[in-house]
Amino acid sequence: MKLLLLLFLSLNIFASTLHLATSANPSRLNPLLATDSSSSEIAGFLFNGLVKFDKDSSTIIGDLAKEFYYENDTTLIFKLHQNVLWHDGEKFSAKDVLFTYKTLISPSVVSPYSAAFRFVKDVQVIDAFTLRVTYKKPYFKALETWMMGIIPEHILKDEKNLMNSKFNTNPVGTGAYKLHQLEHSKNIILVAFDDYFEGRTKIDKISFHVIADPMTRFLMLKSSALDVGGIEPIQYERQLNDDFFKKFNIYEEISHSYTYLGFNLRREKFKNPKVRLALSLAINREEIVDILFFKHAKVCTGPFLPASRAFNKNVKAPKQDLEKAKQLLKEAGYDEKNPFTFEIVTSNSSAIRPYAAQILQHQLKSAGVVVNLRVMEWQAFLNMVVFPNKFDSVLLGWGLSSTPDPYLFWHSDNDKKGGFNFIGYKNPKIDKMIEESQSIIDREELGKLWREMFKIIVKDNPYLFLYIPNSITTVNKNIKNIEPSPSGIWHNYRKWEKDTYK
Repeated sequence: MKLLLLLFLSLNIFASTLHLATSANPSRLNPLLATDSSSSEIAGFLFNGLVKFDKDSSTIIGDLAKEFYYENDTTLIFKLHQNVLWHDGEKFSAKDVLFTYKTLISPSVVSPYSAAFRFVKDVQVIDAFTLRVTYKKPYFKALETWMMGIIPEHILKDEKNLMNSKFNTNPVGTGAYKLHQLEHSKNIILVAFDDYFEGRTKIDKISFHVIADPMTRFLMLKSSALDVGGIEPIQYERQLNDDFFKKFNIYEEISHSYTYLGFNLRREKFKNPKVRLALSLAINREEIVDILFFKHAKVCTGPFLPASRAFNKNVKAPKQDLEKAKQLLKEAGYDEKNPFTFEIVTSNSSAIRPYAAQILQHQLKSAGVVVNLRVMEWQAFLNMVVFPNKFDSVLLGWGLSSTPDPYLFWHSDNDKKGGFNFIGYKNPKIDKMIEESQSIIDREELGKLWREMFKIIVKDNPYLFLYIPNSITTVNKNIKNIEPSPSGIWHNYRKWEKDTYK
């Protein structure tokens, strides 16, 4: 008995836990339905896709697929690893992939990710560990489509309503970690999956602390209650002392995301292009970057990633021109007696965006525009404002990819329930260009078309593209084997170790 007690104590003493924070409760820990950042981040530890990007985000490599190749322009073959287990011990197979595909395209499932599978003609199980995927025509993102997390057939085959399934809060995946505990507004604990097919992770647990308040997250980081955390530029420049830098390493790079003010184009007040242009000319993007970021950001000029083939370097951010803005508003029927008035809604999950909203409010006031502000909790913001389209404008952000899929955000098809085109942008020319681009394999030709889309979308002003922040990540020096790369630090998290003696 004494020996067992000593063994138990030793295991707990030497067990390592990585402490992280998330700003909101995850809505659904199901990769098919994880549309918010908290859900996506946590689900990424629990599920695998068939393929993934390498650490440089430049090459697609295998994940659940040990081998993959094109049989021809429209046919992909995937050969799966044969030693993969689900967290409940059941064996993973090609049937799970077929089931995931059929579930995602089912009319009973509302997911923006289903759009990525629109060109799939058929998915065939050749044998237990081989699949053939046939496309209706060549598709430039055919492989990337299969980065989608795979869900288990044996658990969900009889599920009548996946949208409200218990699985979404009690998931079973194939990932390096499995869910151990989910306490809303408190802790979400993941534990290492001992039978992970690529080998057990070095760190035993990941504890996500659900902390809505950005200042509380910052204070927990400063006190070393968190091991990894993002910090804002003002914190980096003004609120950290030498003692912090002795305990934490800093990794900074331009983020793959941008922040924008998106207009609800269904509302009459935003249908006039003169109004949208006036609002664009009334703001000073450089001032926003200077005030909020202390040079740790750059002005965003459009919807695609800088330095990618899709980026149009000839499109510049407009300079503030208050007189022109006032003139355009007057032409649209607005003046001092009848000012243009609208509301900006954003979330408190970001420490920066409420302040950005206040700066926009102040800048627009100089052009005679009256702006009301509303800051909400993240889940309420998504569920009551964004997805039901109940807003004048939203201050939000999107992630950026080196190979974008404009269809998801800019095609009129995705102005639908659960779609990412929730501002209601419709431009027949852009629709046609997007449709044309889908089957272009030649990267040079595709880049040329993307750059033209970039120019047209920016000219339409469906968004005011604001800024691309730097990502400033702090990692406790107790965490070993960090390898910074163009994709960030998380690509090799399974190799991380935590020195529990410091």
